[in-house]
Amino acid sequence: MSLPRIAVDAMGGDEGVRVMVEGAALARRRHDKFKFLLVGDETRIKAALESHPGMAGASEILHSDDVVGGDELPSRALRRAKTTSMGLAVNAVKQGDAGAAVSAGNTGALMAMSKLALRTMPGLDRPALAALLPTLTDNDVVMLDLGANRECDARNLVQFAIMGAAYARVVTGRERPRTRLLNIGTEETKGTEDIQAAAEALRAATGLAMDFEGYVEADKINRGECDVVVCDGFSGNIALKAIEGAARFVTDLLRQAFTSSVRSKIGFLVSRPATELLRHHLDPNNHNGAVFLGLNGVVVKSHGSANAKGVANAVEVAARLLEDDITNRIKHDLAAVGTEGLAAK
Repeated sequence: MSLPRIAVDAMGGDEGVRVMVEGAALARRRHDKFKFLLVGDETRIKAALESHPGMAGASEILHSDDVVGGDELPSRALRRAKTTSMGLAVNAVKQGDAGAAVSAGNTGALMAMSKLALRTMPGLDRPALAALLPTLTDNDVVMLDLGANRECDARNLVQFAIMGAAYARVVTGRERPRTRLLNIGTEETKGTEDIQAAAEALRAATGLAMDFEGYVEADKINRGECDVVVCDGFSGNIALKAIEGAARFVTDLLRQAFTSSVRSKIGFLVSRPATELLRHHLDPNNHNGAVFLGLNGVVVKSHGSANAKGVANAVEVAARLLEDDITNRIKHDLAAVGTEGLAAK
């Protein structure tokens, strides 16, 4: 397929224009078919493009000097959706001027704008925020919801499982992704009524393009024992931040240990190949790019603190979802499931 251009909110993120443009340029160096609609302050974008001459023929600028604040309430940001760089990037997808939007801005505002502009797919109650987390195996694990929905019933969890499995088929290549519900134990009697009801519905459903394998506990998320982890947004956000915090703790602890003495520094030099591999595996920039699944369009959320490599990865996630037509994949999977598999419990 011919890849549509990607709208990039150049004003979002901790460092804004410089990193967003540099990230887009890095993605284009890896994939020269990428084209962009860069949304933001025209003067600043043009200045940033001077360092990346290869982007000139592949980019168009849509001017906006109105920026959504990092701590701005989504309701307030929505009122400026037609003037902010974030809102214009999402609207470009709605209007067909871009195939996908990428932003490192305010997550709540991005979700609100995306849901209002693109609407939720027919048959789905709510969109969900999904991301890739590293595992001990070669494949990452898809986890959702990571904060878009604080409270979810059984029907929501079943729908999230269907969306997550469709995404996992794109990123892992598995025809039937191994899917589990996040729970406090693996026994069938564990968990809330909604989690148990969702599990019952997934076991009974026909036509699912996944292998539902019951429950997974939080300490097993990164073991590589499943391809999709499904949860409500409240639990998912806590689990995600706990994993990120543990990763930073490990890397900081190693740094302290290897600089504590001359002998430790020598030990670091000897073990450097292994520690570099660990650092690379735990670097969140290598897994950057969360996706709002369930919308009539592709929107990717880059981490606000992502560097250029992280932004490039987010752009590549958007491109891959466009190439694999994730929106129609999810629609197809929903249509293939009997109503008994989606019925609220």
